[in-house]
Amino acid sequence: MESLCALTRVLPSLILFCAVARSSAHAQGFAALVSPPRFELTVKPGEHLREVLEISNAGAQSAKFRVKTADWSLDKNAGVAFHESLQPGSCRPWVAIERRDITVPAGGKYRYRFEVAPPTEAPSGECRFALLIEGDEEKVQASNALAFPIAGRIGVIVYVGVGTNEPRLEIAGTEVGQVNGKVVPLLVIKNTGNAHGRLTGFLSGTDASGQKLEFTPSTLPILPGETRAIALVASEERDEPAIIAYPITIRGNLEWAGKTMPFEQRFAP
Repeated sequence: MESLCALTRVLPSLILFCAVARSSAHAQGFAALVSPPRFELTVKPGEHLREVLEISNAGAQSAKFRVKTADWSLDKNAGVAFHESLQPGSCRPWVAIERRDITVPAGGKYRYRFEVAPPTEAPSGECRFALLIEGDEEKVQASNALAFPIAGRIGVIVYVGVGTNEPRLEIAGTEVGQVNGKVVPLLVIKNTGNAHGRLTGFLSGTDASGQKLEFTPSTLPILPGETRAIALVASEERDEPAIIAYPITIRGNLEWAGKTMPFEQRFAP
């Protein structure tokens, strides 16, 4: 899910997010690229962790960017929301950023530094926050009579494991549901650990029409204390999307954080 790029319609608020291997977002005057797209780090309580985010300007002119931290959350449909006000349990007071405003020349790069310093009494768990890189608002003409402001934004997600932390994933149920207009098998995954987890694995099945399919779990993060439906995505060897004739039995191995669990389940609408 990360990093996340957006073109934000300021009034009313309308955000279009995308996830890419190397994060980028383009409005007419916002041509930022950011690497890496996310951070997954570890630190001990009482230690300082220093990292560098590379911000590139792919535009033809020098660009000014604002950088700040934010909390974030995912809804049940994997939509992300950034929260600039401190949320309950936020670890952002531990975070220090280099500066709030930077200028990057056309075609240039800026190595942006940030630090995370959990106090010595910090409990084991996971610190999560976002680094937001924003451009200036621009006026976009939607019609002869209507213009609205647009601001480019990239959100880089940072996970920092503090002390002893790990995900503990378990299958709480299975179902069939719609994802992006397609009917797909879903695993309902519960995380009782104190760090986020992601499912991987190699699964296969033969549907009611005799079609043989391979499946991979969606890589959406399952946050601590969260129960989330994870889609099993059918590999597509042809140009057209795979259409599953239910029922189908899917079997194989699910993996996360170095653990492997055998899996076999029949799915039917």
